[in-house]
Amino acid sequence: MLKAGRSQEEIRQHNLGALLRHVHLGGPLSRTELADRMGLNRSTIMGLTGELTAAGLVREELPKDTGRAGRPSLVVRPESDRVYVIAFDVRVDRLVAARVGLGGTVLDRREAIRPRAGADLDDVVGTLAGFARQMYREARPDAVCVGVGAAYCGMIRPGDGMVRFGPNMGWVDQAFGTELGLRLGLGLPVSVGNEAHLGALAEHERGVGVGFQNLVYLHGDVGVGGGIIVGGKLLDGDGGYGCELGHMMVNPYNGRPCGCGSHGCLEAEVGEQALIDAAGRSSELTGRDGVRAVVDAAGRGDVAAVEALRRIGDWLGIGVANLINLFNPGLVIFGGMLREVYQGSAAQVHSRVEANVLVISRERVRLRTSALGDDATLTGAAELAFSEVLANPLEALAHGAGRIGAGRAHPAPR
Repeated sequence: MLKAGRSQEEIRQHNLGALLRHVHLGGPLSRTELADRMGLNRSTIMGLTGELTAAGLVREELPKDTGRAGRPSLVVRPESDRVYVIAFDVRVDRLVAARVGLGGTVLDRREAIRPRAGADLDDVVGTLAGFARQMYREARPDAVCVGVGAAYCGMIRPGDGMVRFGPNMGWVDQAFGTELGLRLGLGLPVSVGNEAHLGALAEHERGVGVGFQNLVYLHGDVGVGGGIIVGGKLLDGDGGYGCELGHMMVNPYNGRPCGCGSHGCLEAEVGEQALIDAAGRSSELTGRDGVRAVVDAAGRGDVAAVEALRRIGDWLGIGVANLINLFNPGLVIFGGMLREVYQGSAAQVHSRVEANVLVISRERVRLRTSALGDDATLTGAAELAFSEVLANPLEALAHGAGRIGAGRAHPAPR
């Protein structure tokens, strides 16, 4: 909301950003729809869309078929091919990069396996920078990059993208955001966020959480993370390290060891390795393939797999019950590999919720799997990168990078 006493220029800048955000998240909208959503008159909307069109951020066109008499309202569309961000998703066992156009359209994508070999900052940064250069070469000549965002599977210091702690890969105080920004040479800062926090924001803005002001997002990769939306905003804690849901204690007396150094954390009891070990498949597949193999085997009636999912589902249900009692969300979302785990153990999770959640808190809460699937965290990284242009469109566009390598010189990664 606008604060009292703002100048006309501040109001105009706010409205430009708000209109662009509506089109970015809502897709093509008519001037009439924008006027209704923003509570502004049509002449003001016409002026705002005119500015954004002149800047190359949106375009206006006649609707294809209105079916109505009279002059149709022009439709405003984001210029997805011209204005884009670079988004990265650094998972424990995979690196993903994408060029994402305004409006959320994935224009290009690259992936690589990430060996589980400990602290690997230079390798990660080199691979991601190489992907960015490849994707740039595929962009149209007049395209402008307006931001860079990255999701990382660890605890991230706000502001500079320092990875304070990445328990599953041994990263401690690694200057990821700074190093990636230098290697890219775009002259743009790299905004870095915790993967589960960004997954929560992505589901809230583009996924199954649209319309919910209070939700919990649980994300499983090798470990387990989470993000909590309260009143439409991410709950991030005093230092930005809040919502480490995977390290909520659920089994303090006989718990499995956790990568954080503790025992009995939710991550230790429901993560990838816990499920694979419980199913007696530690010598077989690991990662997402290993999790899916157990879930598939349970679906075929494999006794060990069924029992493993029952046991893991019980611990997951305990964690979910605690979260519902604490935060009274309208929605709990299971993302990453927890989608498969929940689908295979939903009965056990619901049983725990029924038995352990306060009646009032469980009356309306819904349990759902991620609508964005494996791309929830990548989508969150893209939205993080778009935040500046959505807050101040014309200024951010002016500061955008026309080509990779425009800043500090670095040799192209091989």
